[in-house]
Parts: sequence; structure tokens; C-alpha cells
Amino acid sequence: METYTLSDHYFFKVSDNREPAEASELTVLFSGVGSPVIGQRTGPGIHDYVLVHTIISGQGMFNCDGAQHALAAGDTFVIFPGQLFLYEADRIEPWTYKWVAFRGYAALQLMSEVGLTPEHPVLTGVNGNSALIFYDRLQGALVGEASAAVTDMEASGWLRLLLGEFARLQPHRTRPAPHSSAAAKRQVDQAARWLQTHIAEPVSIQELAHSLGYHRTHLSKLFRRFTGLSPMQYLQQLRMKRATDLLAATDLTIEQVASSCGYADPLYFSRHFRSNSGLSPTAYRQKIADELGS
Repeated sequence: METYTLSDHYFFKVSDNREPAEASELTVLFSGVGSPVIGQRTGPGIHDYVLVHTIISGQGMFNCDGAQHALAAGDTFVIFPGQLFLYEADRIEPWTYKWVAFRGYAALQLMSEVGLTPEHPVLTGVNGNSALIFYDRLQGALVGEASAAVTDMEASGWLRLLLGEFARLQPHRTRPAPHSSAAAKRQVDQAARWLQTHIAEPVSIQELAHSLGYHRTHLSKLFRRFTGLSPMQYLQQLRMKRATDLLAATDLTIEQVASSCGYADPLYFSRHFRSNSGLSPTAYRQKIADELGS
């Protein structure tokens, strides 16, 4: 876990997932613990992932989409993708909290099933300290010496147990996924597998919907509901993950990598890769080679 010196925190420690799985059901991005100074404010802002905070001590204010929540030790608050948020430490007794950020095509559905939704983003009135051990185990997984793949699986496992603890703390708000939800998720899983299979082909949302026998609009809405992404955004994530793997592990030319990832034009592929990673394909390959050689 990295410790940072920040002017607006008494202490701030965070652990990152070295290689979070792309296009997976649930994957941890990072987790940490922090103690902000009096009146420290984060936001207004918007995230593209789920961010959960559980308060260890102190108190503060959480504002989400215009709704304000006064929170204290044991409470939990959730920032959902696309929601405008702001949170602020109390000016007398500032809070200390632990947090975890994650994403995945099942993330929003799992949160809904444990009773935490964009409409109900806080867990209050219970002793949430029992959840803190799962944060500790999750952070321990991130700083362990296991391979990146094992680290990701272990951290995701502890995250599921953390979400399960949230459900146990508020049984009146949890609900099993109805049959219609289960059927919808199966449709999304089927679409995700189809995209994974056709990653190197020039596919379209129309072709995807036709192949699976669904209406294009219906499928797009379901896919975004469960993943937070459109089918084509999901496909682009898959392609970029394959591109990074091929650049790092093979001697294929840039043109061959582009073709293997579904790009007929290597120049367009290179522009898209740079936009996604901040490096050209050649520079990324060299960076990996330098890291392995050091």
C-alpha cells in the first residue's frame, strides 16, 4: 500500500490493482484508507466506476445528485457511475474512512441486489464496522506477491464478501434478482460472449442483435444497464486489452496486431490505441520491453 503526503489529509494510503481484468463481471480498481483534514471537500465530480466509502470514525456530509446525507462512523456511502457527487469532512470532527473502487458488467446489478442503488446510495443506522475486515483483506490481496491474475481474482472475491456484509446489515432492503432480471442478465452475458468471440471481426450492433435474435434498442439498453457501457464500448475495451497483450507478448507487426483486434486500418488502430493508453503501439511495446529488461 502506497502512503502519500497530501496537504488536505492527515494520512492517505491506497493500493492499486496492477492489472484489473477488462470486461469482467466484477474487478477491483483500487482500495485505500484516508483521514481528511477539517472541512476537506472532494468534488463536485463524476466517476465512471463504483466507489464505496465506509466511515471508521468522525463524521461528514455526502451530497449526491442534489440529495444531502449527514453521515458518521459505521455508515457507508456509494458513488455510482455518472452521478454528480460532493463529500466534505466535518469541521469539528472530520471523518476517517476506507474505500474501494470497482467496475464490471455485473457491478450495478450486484449493488442493487444488496440494497444500494443510485436512488438509495447510503447505508446508515447500523454498525458497519463489521465490514472493515473485508476492506483489510481486500487491500492485503492487492499488495500481495501473487500474480496479477490471482491478485485480481482474490481482490474480487473479498469485494463480493464485503457486498455480502452490506446485504446482511440491511436485510429489509435486499432483494433477490427477479426472474426477469436473471433473464436479462443472461441476455447480456450471451451478448458479451458473442462480442468476445467476434473480437477480430468488423461487427456492428445491428449484427450482434440480429445474431442473438434481439431488438437492437432493447439489447443496447440492457447491456448498458448491467455494464455501464454500450456494446460497442465494451467491444473496444476487449480489443484494447487484446492489443496490449499482443504487443507485450508477441513479435507481430503493428498491422498484424491491428488486424487481430478487428481494425482494418493500422493508422486508425494506432490513433485509437494512443487515445486509450496515452502511448503509440510502438512506444507501449518498447515500454514493456524496457520494464522486463530492468
